[in-house]
Amino acid sequence: MTKKEPFRLPRMPDFRLDGRRALVAGASSGIGLGCAVALAQYGAEVTFAARRGAMLREITAACAAERWEVGLMETDISDVDATAKAVAEAEPFDILVNSAGIGRHSSALETTEAEFDLVSGLNIKGAYFLAQAVARRLREAKRPGSLITISSQMGHAGAAERAVYCATKHAVEGFTKSMALEWGPYGIRVNTICPTFIHTALTAPTLRRRDQLAWIMSRICVGRLGKVEDIMGAVVFLASDASEMITGSALMVDGGWTAA
Repeated sequence: MTKKEPFRLPRMPDFRLDGRRALVAGASSGIGLGCAVALAQYGAEVTFAARRGAMLREITAACAAERWEVGLMETDISDVDATAKAVAEAEPFDILVNSAGIGRHSSALETTEAEFDLVSGLNIKGAYFLAQAVARRLREAKRPGSLITISSQMGHAGAAERAVYCATKHAVEGFTKSMALEWGPYGIRVNTICPTFIHTALTAPTLRRRDQLAWIMSRICVGRLGKVEDIMGAVVFLASDASEMITGSALMVDGGWTAA
């Protein structure tokens, strides 16, 4: 008679990130800062990357006081060559979170070429080549990884006065899917997080406008604006083993905006 194997309950995958290296671009404020702190809190060694060196030094000093493993990289990801060089010279990053982005909102009839180039240069070109640089180092080292771009609900919808911004975020969603297909066989996952309007310095001018705030609140069915903390759990999830089967996907953190 064959001996019956004991019944085994499934076990929750680990959210801890100990022993992993993370690069967070746009980490000097807002969503990027929140993401970097969340990864550090869950055990990753985090490199805070942004243009503002003085701010980065203040932030990393505060993180070091928490006994988190942190470093900094002063770079502008729209400078593709300089950023690629900095990534190539560093040890491979197991996790990338790209939160660097910009918006210049105006009527589509009033968009200038300079505005178009500025927004697309950072939101599309900078994001694309940063992901490429991190993935290249992972491939060279034969290591798996999780690459996450902070996209937007506007990567799945349209809105007045946001034609260029929406175009760039739709583009991010597109190259994310293609990169996921190419790099999946090497254990490199590629996903986006798509927030609604989050309380940050970037959104403050929009939220001060009564007409804009009323429009926003009419679209968010949970009845409140987003907080940076709403993104922190999402980024830890996508960076961790708990999301090992997720790639080429967009995690909506939009309070129901796109469900409508």
